[in-house]
Amino acid sequence: MFRNRQRTDPDIPTSSMADISFLLLLFFLVTTTFDVDTGIGLVLPPPVDESQEVKIRKENIMKVLVNAAGEVLIDDEITTISQIHILVKDKIKTNDKLIISVKVDRETPYRIYIQALDEIKQSYAELRDEYSVATFGIPMKHLSRKQLEQVREFVPQRISIAEPERTR
Repeated sequence: MFRNRQRTDPDIPTSSMADISFLLLLFFLVTTTFDVDTGIGLVLPPPVDESQEVKIRKENIMKVLVNAAGEVLIDDEITTISQIHILVKDKIKTNDKLIISVKVDRETPYRIYIQALDEIKQSYAELRDEYSVATFGIPMKHLSRKQLEQVREFVPQRISIAEPERTR
């Protein structure tokens, strides 16, 4: 009466599995965005011939030294990181050819180094904004591209980053 049926397991075709997995991988690679750290945004000066040596007078250089403990020395005067932009701004106002030389210890934490650079850049931003208001009557963020270039040309950002040294 009842016959025993033999059950066969269904076959799953696996020949196209590799194709499907590669298509999925490609899809996710194409549609995924990756966060890219941009680093420190600095504009490098044009290259100088090795035969050409540039002499800079000592009064045109402001030395900013940051040690591993986060202590700041500006032209042999101890100061804090939060006061850097005030001192730099005052010095740039008196000397428009000033170059700020930033040097750190190898053991200096990266965030302290960035804070020092941000303070220096803030002084340039404040000077550029003051020039913009004095010249055009509006803040720098509302300037046209041509006016912005004029402000940047009048108040150029001159920052020299020296190679870190080990002080021990």
